[in-house]
Amino acid sequence: MAPTLTACGSGSGSDDVRLKLVAADYGDTSANSSLNYWGDLARAFETKNSGIKIDVSVYAWAEIDKKVAEMIEAGDTPDLVQFGTYADFAAAGKLYRADQLLSIPTQASFVSSIAHAGEVKRVQYAMPFAASSRLLFYNKKLFDQAGIFEPPTDWDELQAAAGKLKEAGVKIPYALPLGREEAQAETLMWLLSGGGGYTDGNSSYTLDSQENVETLEWLRDELVGKGLIGPRPPGRVNRQDAFNAFTRGEVGMLNGHPTLMQQATGHRIDYRVAPLPGRNGPSQSTMGVADWMMAFKENGHREQIGRFLDFVYSERNVVGFAGKYRLPPVTVQASAAMRRDDKYKDLWQFLDGLDTAQFYPFDKTSWTKVYESIREKVGDMVMKGSDPATVLGEIQRQAEATENAAR
Repeated sequence: MAPTLTACGSGSGSDDVRLKLVAADYGDTSANSSLNYWGDLARAFETKNSGIKIDVSVYAWAEIDKKVAEMIEAGDTPDLVQFGTYADFAAAGKLYRADQLLSIPTQASFVSSIAHAGEVKRVQYAMPFAASSRLLFYNKKLFDQAGIFEPPTDWDELQAAAGKLKEAGVKIPYALPLGREEAQAETLMWLLSGGGGYTDGNSSYTLDSQENVETLEWLRDELVGKGLIGPRPPGRVNRQDAFNAFTRGEVGMLNGHPTLMQQATGHRIDYRVAPLPGRNGPSQSTMGVADWMMAFKENGHREQIGRFLDFVYSERNVVGFAGKYRLPPVTVQASAAMRRDDKYKDLWQFLDGLDTAQFYPFDKTSWTKVYESIREKVGDMVMKGSDPATVLGEIQRQAEATENAAR
């Protein structure tokens, strides 16, 4: 069951418009669940907007896609959904355009590189809600115990460091989370560090490129095959599983986003961050991730949704969310405010990474099917005896067929 909150303040009446919001959970405990953030925000909004009530449901990332699909199938479409994909809904005509909802100052406030990733055919349907770039996290104490005094800068150094950590008795030298929760993210980070990626400069899929094949073969042979990722198969390790193990002091290094800083600090882990290692040196590209807010037309609450979103995206509330979960903010004003405040200094390097980060091909209606295939298959692709070239070729053909069918 999802944590659910009905924010019904004083004065609630039968004529109130009730907006149903479904959101993903950015917390790792009940104490810092996103339900608390949205509950406070909903109550603050309701005190200033009589006649509008906000009902909030929060789901874990591993299940929210399925839950939203089930709601829509059952005829219980939410007014607002905050999670990771939107193109299918936009292509089906289910979403309001951003300019139908937001005031001009609010729409203009988004960081442009992230906002463009929310467009389909140059029309913005999805509004960025959270964003991050990725860096390599490593446990300084475990590195010292293993005699490693600098973070790895390339794949060979990463493998050598993982080997030393294993020899020193570290349970998980390198955590490789290729479970369903975020396999598509870990995969993209590795593909980019190997000179490949999901798409090329023309936004065409390049899933089965030679660079991508060689990257997965290297993971199969040089990390997984040499027992440097811990006792569990990577396809059974979710991102939060890996983060939890890092905060228990069991992981030497892993790729992470800013939220891991807060979690590690809370568990008193002495950690450091560094650029992602690449094939022949620091990776020239890092992955940028944006999570989206979208508004469905089904219930016809356009005016009320717009008022709520203008409130959500005020500078104070954007800084509040970004600060709470240690994530780079998605608006220019909030970014500037956080750069002026030294208490957010640990986020600045992640903000810098967003300038050149590569995002998922969110605008493609085929992306949902593609990343589902990656989620299902990439864990097996890095296991002994696998053939990444064949499986990537299958996913490439599926992606092209889905794209062609949508035209």
